[in-house]
Amino acid sequence: MNTRDCPCGLPGTCAECCGRYHAGGVAAPTAEALMRSRYSAFVKGDTGYLLRTWHPRTRPGRLDLDPGMRWTGLEILDTVDGSAFHATGVVEFRASYRGGALRERSRFERVAGAWVYVDGEFPEV
Repeated sequence: MNTRDCPCGLPGTCAECCGRYHAGGVAAPTAEALMRSRYSAFVKGDTGYLLRTWHPRTRPGRLDLDPGMRWTGLEILDTVDGSAFHATGVVEFRASYRGGALRERSRFERVAGAWVYVDGEFPEV
């Protein structure tokens, strides 16, 4: 991957893709887009964005990321709802990191019209 490519795996630079959501002013239009932008925020260590896009009901008071974590790729496994026509959505993904992978089935809701991350389950593989 070129260093200018977006970490979420979609074509284009990060500025053209997830970076526009990180910068604010533009909200992710779908639950999947929010999930991809949150993955990119984990890659970049953007805790502010991660906390802003976390549901107020489940958001932690603070978020400490492991500076040694090296995320290496994202694969979307399934999506349920989560479009402009839905109030909730689910995105199942596998996020690879140096030495392993994390699989999560994440739940999203709209709050004041914007998608936010609620919580996730870790399915048995």
